[in-house]
Amino acid sequence: MDTVDTLLAHAYGPWPGPWILLIPLAWAAVILLVVLILRRTVWRGGHGPGGRWHGGSPLATLGDRYARGEIDADEYRARRAVLTEADKRTGGAR
Repeated sequence: MDTVDTLLAHAYGPWPGPWILLIPLAWAAVILLVVLILRRTVWRGGHGPGGRWHGGSPLATLGDRYARGEIDADEYRARRAVLTEADKRTGGAR
């Protein structure tokens, strides 16, 4: 039995064998997993569920929606009139 154990232990000579490649692959998988988790949570930095920035003024958001084609020109004008009227009533304070 000692002979078989010795042969198996030294099957690849002084080299560790092909199993040594699994260590860098495992570390690469761990690093990739950490980067993916950080990207989906912490590094989003103000971006919402669709990857869009959820900040700025309501007029800017309205302009973005119009530029993307989500609303037509009539709806854009109507909503802009409501927003600017509300802005005038409050004196521009938000």
